[in-house]
Amino acid sequence: MSQIPPTEAPRGEERAWAPSLVLVNTGDGKGKTTAALGTLLRARARNWNVCVVQFMKSGDWKVGEEQSARELGIDWWTIGDGFTWESDDLDRSQAVALEAWRHAKEVIGGGEYQVVMLDEVTYPMNYGWIDTAEVVATLRDRPEQTTVILTGRDAPAEIIEVADTVTEMRKVKHAFDRGIRARRGIDY
Repeated sequence: MSQIPPTEAPRGEERAWAPSLVLVNTGDGKGKTTAALGTLLRARARNWNVCVVQFMKSGDWKVGEEQSARELGIDWWTIGDGFTWESDDLDRSQAVALEAWRHAKEVIGGGEYQVVMLDEVTYPMNYGWIDTAEVVATLRDRPEQTTVILTGRDAPAEIIEVADTVTEMRKVKHAFDRGIRARRGIDY
C-alpha cells in the first residue's frame, strides 16, 4: 500500500509556547522508559539539568541506562524496592515507594531540574501506596520551567487528565511471551 506524500504542511490551531509540560508514557508495550530516556538525552544535549527517580527497580538492578545517563550528567536515584512479587514485606515496599515519592516531590518542587523523569511511578499509585491526588497537585503546582515525565502501565485517569501529552505503548508481540528472558543491553 503506498500513500501520496503530503505537499502542504498540516494546519491546525495557532500554537502557543509553554515553559514546561507533563508527559506520560503508559500502556502494556515495551518502550515507556526508553522513550522517556530519549527525551532526557535531548534535554541534556541542550545543557538542561535533568534527573530520574526510579520507583520500582531496586539498587540491585544494574541497568545500562543508569551508567550512560550518569556519564552524561543526568542525576539518577533508584529508590525502588524491586518487583512486588519478589518482596518479602509489602509494607516495607510501600514505605520505600513513599520515600521515593517524598524525594521526587522535593526534586520537582525545588525547581533545579528542567526535566524530571518519574520512572514506573504509576505502579505505586495504582497499588494505593502513593496518593494520586497528591501527585496531580504536585504536577499542577510544579515550577514553571519544570517538565515532568511519568512512566508505567495503567496511568491513572487523573494523571492522563493533567498531562499535556500521553503516549500509549501497545504490545503487538513480545519475546517474553514466548519464554525468552529479558536481555542485558536490550531490556535493561
